[in-house]
Amino acid sequence: MKTEWALEPIYKGIDDPSYQGDMKGLEELVEAYGKAVGEATDPEVAAEKLLLMEEEMTFKMYKLDLYLSLRQSVNTEDGDAIAQENKLMKIWSSAAPSLAASEKLLAQISDVDALAKESEIVKAYSFKLKEMKESATHLLGDDVEEMISAMDMTGGSAWARLQSFLTSVVKVDFDGEVVTLSEIRNMAYSPDVNIRKAAYEAELACYEKIEDSLAFAMNNIKNQVTMLSTKRGYESPLAMTLKQSKMSRETLDAMMEAIKEYLPKFREYLRKKAQLLGHEAGLPWYELFAPLGKSDKKYTVEEARDYLLTCFEKFTPEMSDMMKEAFDNQWIDFFPRKGKRGGAFCAGVPGMNQSRILTNYDGYFGSISTLAHELGHAFHNKQTENNRFLNQDYPMPVAETASTFNETHLGHNALANATGEERLSLLENDLMEKTQCIVDIYSRYLFETAVFEQCQDKFLMASDLKEIMLNAQKEAYGDGLDEKSMHPYMWACKGHYYSSGLSFYNFPYAFGNLFAVGLYGMFLKEGESFVGKYKEMLKNTPSCTIEQAGAMMGVDLTKKDFWMESLATIAETIEAFCQE
Repeated sequence: MKTEWALEPIYKGIDDPSYQGDMKGLEELVEAYGKAVGEATDPEVAAEKLLLMEEEMTFKMYKLDLYLSLRQSVNTEDGDAIAQENKLMKIWSSAAPSLAASEKLLAQISDVDALAKESEIVKAYSFKLKEMKESATHLLGDDVEEMISAMDMTGGSAWARLQSFLTSVVKVDFDGEVVTLSEIRNMAYSPDVNIRKAAYEAELACYEKIEDSLAFAMNNIKNQVTMLSTKRGYESPLAMTLKQSKMSRETLDAMMEAIKEYLPKFREYLRKKAQLLGHEAGLPWYELFAPLGKSDKKYTVEEARDYLLTCFEKFTPEMSDMMKEAFDNQWIDFFPRKGKRGGAFCAGVPGMNQSRILTNYDGYFGSISTLAHELGHAFHNKQTENNRFLNQDYPMPVAETASTFNETHLGHNALANATGEERLSLLENDLMEKTQCIVDIYSRYLFETAVFEQCQDKFLMASDLKEIMLNAQKEAYGDGLDEKSMHPYMWACKGHYYSSGLSFYNFPYAFGNLFAVGLYGMFLKEGESFVGKYKEMLKNTPSCTIEQAGAMMGVDLTKKDFWMESLATIAETIEAFCQE
């Protein structure tokens, strides 16, 4: 089985006539779109034409950008892709004023529902058009929008690329060798405590080489976001993020309040794990991912495939069929290597009914769980693939729902027939992941909130950022962790903090986890009848609010009740673990 993804189905290369044609075609579309917007005066008359042009233009842009970003994600020193990305961003930034002007014009449609009765295109995009009416007040002048888009290339986006570059090429000294940051972070899952501890120490040491550059990146990105959110009339960067997320503050607060109430329960788990590993003062950071029980088994890629296909056939054959296609047709780039970025992600490929998935596979069960997670994203992409193109992009919180649902299903089925040491291992693996998605995400939310607040008054040096991170970890983890062995550099290795267009990419993971736990409880009760309802909800996520998505599944997400029920389910797992 080939273990690197195939990009040739997208483009055979930068010199591919198809690539060159699309790049040229995009330039022409941007120009034609700008002309059409400039000539449009009546929003009702222009709506269908402008939406179709935006659809075609955005499709080409996304496909080109996807190809270039996928190339760079496995080779951050790909100079040709970087140069082409800069060219592409220049083309796209020139479309910014036209897109803003079109949005302002279409926001003037007096009655979207009435117009939708006359046009199937308008009907398909009625949610989008209604959103335009609500967000029009946050748009700035056309020339300002163009300037913002152009300057972001050498501003926030450039700082983000710097973080990605530095963390992918930084040299980590370990056991007489030089390894990558991805490799050293994967050692946190090693069954050997000496390797885990040494890797943790080597990881912290390597950040000293790049901490000042990353601190500059963090400060400049956060200040740019704050400035723009203020100029656009938002109360805060968080308010702007919630608007982007199609999520209400009531839902966020209800979830966070429920999480805060359950933090002591997660600390019980951490103290129990510390006890099992022989630690008295809480769990050291380097033991967070320490495997327990019979967890030293490693799976080949082929074994991982077979495991997943067998497991997800029990949910729906559609899922297992898609997984088989992903393995067979090179959707996945599995192993870490020099220049490849860390972590994992999934990206849909427009017009091909496929996705591309990056992992840093190490063979342990956690890597199978990561594959299940990313293939959940691919399943979500599959549900939206027949929507019109501008209705295929779903907001952050629900973006983590199908992925976490998959992790939940995998864990449930693995645990069903397990006993003894294997059962302990699976319980621990499940709680380890949920602690990351709930407790660590809570710490990241606290950290980013504090950074946005404090960087307005002073430049946050690396030492400041480390202190803020440690304070956030102490508040979230409490006595579950050993305060003498925490991770002051968690702000350095997480690319989510470095996006100029997407702040607070932390709470969506908690949302996705708890929403998925609740939905999985429904699946266990309803069986096959649940699947159709679930797929329909996923299909509609690009065209509804988060609260409406919850309502489709029969729950009110603005109330603590749903979140408390999901957390109570996790608490039962903690009780089972503590009794092992």
